[in-house]
Amino acid sequence: MVDTRFHRFAGPFTIGAILSSLGRGDLLPPSLDLMIEGATDLDLASSSEIALAAHTDYVEQLKATSAGVVVILPALLEHLPKSSAPIVTDKPHHLFADILDLLYPDSTRSVIASNREDLGAPILERDVSIGSNVVVGAGVEIGRGTIIGANTVIGAGVTIGRNCIIGANCTIDCSHIGNEVVIHSGVRIGTEGFGWLDFGRANRKVPQLGRVLIQDGVEIGANSTIDRGALGDTMIGEGTKIDNLVQIGHNCRIGRNCLVAAMSGLSGTTVLEDGVLLGGGVGTSGHLTIGAGSVVHGRAAVTKDWPAGSKLAGAPAQDIRDFWRELATTRKLAKGDKRG
Repeated sequence: MVDTRFHRFAGPFTIGAILSSLGRGDLLPPSLDLMIEGATDLDLASSSEIALAAHTDYVEQLKATSAGVVVILPALLEHLPKSSAPIVTDKPHHLFADILDLLYPDSTRSVIASNREDLGAPILERDVSIGSNVVVGAGVEIGRGTIIGANTVIGAGVTIGRNCIIGANCTIDCSHIGNEVVIHSGVRIGTEGFGWLDFGRANRKVPQLGRVLIQDGVEIGANSTIDRGALGDTMIGEGTKIDNLVQIGHNCRIGRNCLVAAMSGLSGTTVLEDGVLLGGGVGTSGHLTIGAGSVVHGRAAVTKDWPAGSKLAGAPAQDIRDFWRELATTRKLAKGDKRG
């Protein structure tokens, strides 16, 4: 469910009222009086929440969902549990974005250091050190022994654990941060994810209502950026170290004790399992998983899932033995040796 510390909820509403207010009475499901108390992902939704099923990649989650209402493609309807009411449309992403804008109006969403009297005053434990010109939003909680560098801005509702070091000129929004985390200067955490509909034409923004969760012992290098999830969470696992100038897209999930070198960019919903090592300048195309203990060499472009223990190189990325074999063959051909 969307964290209302960061995004205010305008409901609850009945599903009938939601669709009627959007002028989509033609899509009314059988259960018009079902009360909607939030929106979330299929695998997390309860009987009072609405979720989205817009792609075959989510068939297994759809089969197991407990969502009260699902905005769904016609082709996926056969997989919907009988306990969930369908809203069937050929453009489910568009309708779901309209519903999110109604449930969590842009005018009420938290922004950096927004005025959220409902969250109360910030809470700082003892021995917290705050640098000059730091802005701390309503409801922020900062643990004992944490240091906040000059000119940093902590958005409303953010929580930061104990013995953390937050460098100068950082911005942190829509985030919960664990203990003993180090965030170097210029880092941006909780920024809007890069989610769009009708891209290349209207470029309509998809509401970005998720969070960033950073576990204990993480270190994030200077000028790196971590986007919040679209609905769920972007997660950085315990002990992971991220270099300078790294971009982590929305809904990425990075496991424990990973290393991500400088200039790497992870597109949305990339999953790195525990102990994955990424060399400098690695890129991923998103919606893929790199298995535990894998090593991805610098400048590789990962475009599909890879199992645990993979060793990858090249663009597109491939098994490093195949990469070197192809390179050796190409060099032989370039020299006129056709024995290949």
